[in-house]
Amino acid sequence: MLPAAVRRWLHRPKRSDPRLLSQFFYADERVTRVVTEINCLDVETDPQQYLVLLNQLHVSQAELLAIIEQIMDECIPKERHGRDYVIKFPEDLLVDSLRNHMLFAAECLMAHTYIDVDEADGVRLRPLAKDLLCSLELVRTVLREQSLSQHGPYSEPVRRALIRFDILFAEFELSYVSSLVSVKSPEEVYRQQEIVVLFCETVARALKLGYLTQEMIDGYEPQLMFTIPRLAIISGLLIYPDGPLNLERKPEDISRVFSPFYVLLRKIRDLLRVLSREELYMLEKRVLNESAADSQASCKVDSADFRGSVACLSVPRHPGREPKSTHAGAIVEVSRHSRWLELRSRYRNTDDMIHTLFVCISGVADQLQTNFASDLRAILKTVFAIVTSQTEELEVTNTGQVGVCVAPAVPHLADCALCSSSRQGRGRQDTLEPPEWVPDSTCNHCMACHVPFTFLRRRHHCRSCGKIFCSRCSSHLAPLPHFRQLKPVRICSHCYTTHLPSAHKDASCL
Repeated sequence: MLPAAVRRWLHRPKRSDPRLLSQFFYADERVTRVVTEINCLDVETDPQQYLVLLNQLHVSQAELLAIIEQIMDECIPKERHGRDYVIKFPEDLLVDSLRNHMLFAAECLMAHTYIDVDEADGVRLRPLAKDLLCSLELVRTVLREQSLSQHGPYSEPVRRALIRFDILFAEFELSYVSSLVSVKSPEEVYRQQEIVVLFCETVARALKLGYLTQEMIDGYEPQLMFTIPRLAIISGLLIYPDGPLNLERKPEDISRVFSPFYVLLRKIRDLLRVLSREELYMLEKRVLNESAADSQASCKVDSADFRGSVACLSVPRHPGREPKSTHAGAIVEVSRHSRWLELRSRYRNTDDMIHTLFVCISGVADQLQTNFASDLRAILKTVFAIVTSQTEELEVTNTGQVGVCVAPAVPHLADCALCSSSRQGRGRQDTLEPPEWVPDSTCNHCMACHVPFTFLRRRHHCRSCGKIFCSRCSSHLAPLPHFRQLKPVRICSHCYTTHLPSAHKDASCL
């Protein structure tokens, strides 16, 4: 058997070789060279060179980890450890260099250096850091051996080493980040998803009422970062009271984003309930920073009518028809109206009450921007990804960008059974059997735009073709009478534009 040095020289891969193992070989070689230079350097005599080499080490380690990540995707795609837990992390931590930060943290812990964590957490995390670094060394060893041998299928030792490294890295990452910041519980993640739904409903209502335009949303106008949370507070307290701002629940049962403002939100809700339709319109226009004159033009509630106006508060009566409420219900209704009148009597006029509401609502929304900036950014990012215009309405080619739905440039798809049947002359109007659904377990990416499914980005089946899509690529609703689906059901963009008869199309979207 040839000596290791000779074999290394004979089987050394070429730098121009695009294969991952060849790229790993040279990335690993750069890391080894920089580490050797650091070990041979006298830090006290040349501290500047030490900082230069330390920066080179971070860059070369980041490149090495990126290549190992690609190798794991290629070698063990089905055995990868799930990382859905990152949804619990603050958005500020979700950066491309997070893996390199974790490796650096593990090295610091092994050197008994506690940069971000206290000593107690450091002692607890050190065994995990040791296992992680030992596993990484093993991965580098087996991959070096594989890169110097004949390129072929990954060996079983490589697979085992990669699987163990992937598991240990995930365990260390979750444990280390949990010691640094407050990681959201599964309940809190669900509550913030409810807030995303509330914000989306708020935007849909604002578009319907003409408060916002699609151009403003597609242009990501900065004022929307303030307008949407303010409108969402009004909607959550008044329009959708059973949602995430249901204040009948205890403070600890609502999202931590809103729980600090629980008492103030109750007062805002009580005051919102006394508003007439016109007064609500005035408040929302005020929130939108539009002129009060425009609001006054459609509102005729003035100071004289304010205190004694009971028209919008009294129990509606119909001539010749007695109210159906019981005596006890009538007492409760009168008590509620008395409370409403008492609240209104605290203000001089309509403008004074609306101004108070505006200040309180804006104060809560602005505090969200300050105290929960990371959470609110993540919520708004998800909302904009949902409510921006559907890209399938444009004739574009596949850009390959993650998160962007791309419409097909041609009306027929090669893997579409309906397209194949139409090309063969078989119509679909006489077909009464709905298509078989693609199993969830066999599809990890949207079959239209190819974005990966995550904890938030869910799978949706098209009722027309049975394939799996993300919500953006299956946002249409339409009946399918040939499948005995008389009520509107979810349909992908391709089937909606290509296979659905015009008579069944409408403007409904999910």
